[in-house]
Amino acid sequence: MVALGRRERTLIGLGLALVLTVGGYLQLIEPWRARQRETAELIPTREATLEKRRLLVGQRERLQTDLDVVSQKVTEASASLLPGPTAPLAASELQRLIKEMATGAAVDIRSERVLTPLDLSGVLEIPIELTVAGNIRQIVALLARLERAPHLLTVKDIAVRVAAPGQSRELLTTLVVAGYLRPGHGPARPAPAGTREST
Repeated sequence: MVALGRRERTLIGLGLALVLTVGGYLQLIEPWRARQRETAELIPTREATLEKRRLLVGQRERLQTDLDVVSQKVTEASASLLPGPTAPLAASELQRLIKEMATGAAVDIRSERVLTPLDLSGVLEIPIELTVAGNIRQIVALLARLERAPHLLTVKDIAVRVAAPGQSRELLTTLVVAGYLRPGHGPARPAPAGTREST
């Protein structure tokens, strides 16, 4: 085994110190500095996000008030819609309402049929076509009752014709009346006493 001189040992020591210094720099200091740079770059973005959240938290009371007002308006508007969570129940309620109004207006319902419901972006339009017979005052009275109905109803179509030639006092009027329903909302109306639900 060859003994190393003092000069070689010093060079080897300096080389090892240099290797350890460079290795320590590359393994410890450089990753730490890279993380610092990334953190410094993220600070403005995080500050902006924090400021937006502070503003949002500051508006919480106003937003809650707005939400309460909108919820109240939706609840009030929903009260004028037909009851029943499904279209058939709503159509049944609409038929019942129209029959009551026709009786009050003293018109005779000759025919009625439920038309296909239309989806109007979350609200179902439930149309019913009916043909009624009566004089002009009775027809006007029925239309006035429809306008004052407790539920939101619209007359989508109306056609008036004479019931028979020579009988101008008797009119046949075909109406398409629509009510509205939010599917799945509102309690179902209980069936009247003495009636059986169809299965």
